[in-house]
Amino acid sequence: MSVPQTVVFDLGGVLVDWDPRYLYRTLLPSEAEMERFLTEVTTPEWNTAQDAGRSWADAVAELTARHPEHAELIAAYDTRWIETLGGHIDGTVELLTELRDGGEVGLYALTNWSAEKFPHAVERFEWLSWFEGIVVSGTERLVKPDPRLFQVLLDRYGIDAASTVYIDDNPPNVDAAARLGMTSLHFTGPDRLRDELSQLGLVAPDRSSEE
Repeated sequence: MSVPQTVVFDLGGVLVDWDPRYLYRTLLPSEAEMERFLTEVTTPEWNTAQDAGRSWADAVAELTARHPEHAELIAAYDTRWIETLGGHIDGTVELLTELRDGGEVGLYALTNWSAEKFPHAVERFEWLSWFEGIVVSGTERLVKPDPRLFQVLLDRYGIDAASTVYIDDNPPNVDAAARLGMTSLHFTGPDRLRDELSQLGLVAPDRSSEE
């Protein structure tokens, strides 16, 4: 296999540590109440609708109508969304830095993210400017693992799937990329990702384990 020409990163869970628990631990008195709220009220499915293009104003209004007793907590997901960002994942950013400095591959990102909230990430993470292109689900009104969102990336930037590595922490997204012909890596941590990328000839191997 020839060395890949393009590397595409998912963002949340791979490069960005995003979790609504960072916010709701400051708003609810116990872990149990927080987990119940995130499971039964501001569900992942509800949040995904924003990633698919629904406005936050509509999302908050719809959910508040169903759970008026939680109006303030629901509103906080929107107004204090920035507090759901925990920072970046150091080891993965180190790999991104190596890929950028090597200058041998094109770097792109494909993310499920609200179009309204993505500018907060751009302001916070300078390394997002290193990507030659970023496709944001909320802007396209499509969410992974829909193959049409992957196709937007491939078509917009003239990317050859067969010479592309795709990295994501969500198995259905990994599978969707593989079906389109990409070398698809399931992200479970920076160390394993370094091993996989080094086997593909993209970064240096981890020498510390050999010492």
